[in-house]
Amino acid sequence: MIFCIDIGNTNIKYAVFDGKELKATFRVTSQRNATSDEYGVTVRDLLKSANIEKTEIDGVIMSSVIPSLNYTMEHMCRDYLGITPLVIGPGVKTGLNIKTDNPREVGADIIADCVGAVKRYGKGTPIVCIDFGTATTFDIISEKSELVGVVIAPGIKTALDSLVTETANLPRIELESPPSVIAKNTVNCMQAGIIYGFSGLIDGIIGRIKTELRRDDTKVIATGGMGKIIYKETKSIDVFDRTLTLEGLRTIYELNKDVNK
Repeated sequence: MIFCIDIGNTNIKYAVFDGKELKATFRVTSQRNATSDEYGVTVRDLLKSANIEKTEIDGVIMSSVIPSLNYTMEHMCRDYLGITPLVIGPGVKTGLNIKTDNPREVGADIIADCVGAVKRYGKGTPIVCIDFGTATTFDIISEKSELVGVVIAPGIKTALDSLVTETANLPRIELESPPSVIAKNTVNCMQAGIIYGFSGLIDGIIGRIKTELRRDDTKVIATGGMGKIIYKETKSIDVFDRTLTLEGLRTIYELNKDVNK
């Protein structure tokens, strides 16, 4: 079994794969000040809840966009799982050809998303992978499975938090589609602005990407916590894939498992 860890700015996603089969997934809040023991106890309890013994874990792979947590999580893996994790970074085989100005700038989460998208949705056609996280990222993959560029926009919750924090009277709300874009109360007004505003942003950017690629057959895949809500409101997203990043991590582990022994 392979234990995958995806450390994001807001949440940490864990997954356990038995070969190619996804056995369990978990999501917890990213806590920059938590100790390795605090993370270890959480992981121990999560695995127990899924009836998975830590002795069944054969390998660990980790992607992270919070460098300050890397040492903590590596320490946790060694102490609680008895395994040194494979951390996505320079020197790790990914099978992804990165065609950006500075490949070292590309985040581990973007690499995992791209690898997962190519693995699940094939080669021969361009792919745009949209990850709805703390930021909204558009990863543009050519028909040759090359990462040719990235677009970064604010995240949905990031935008909502800014709206609530920087105004005096707007409340914190649940994000869901309102009954109408012409809203008649404060909550629906905010929902309309966020949900329909972001769906318009998605369709607009995807339209420009397809125009520059000159490929109307480009596949558009969405992932990330808020992706499912926006997916239903757009015209341009073809598939919502909740576990895409984790599939990318599993695939990268398989590419490196002989080296990692």
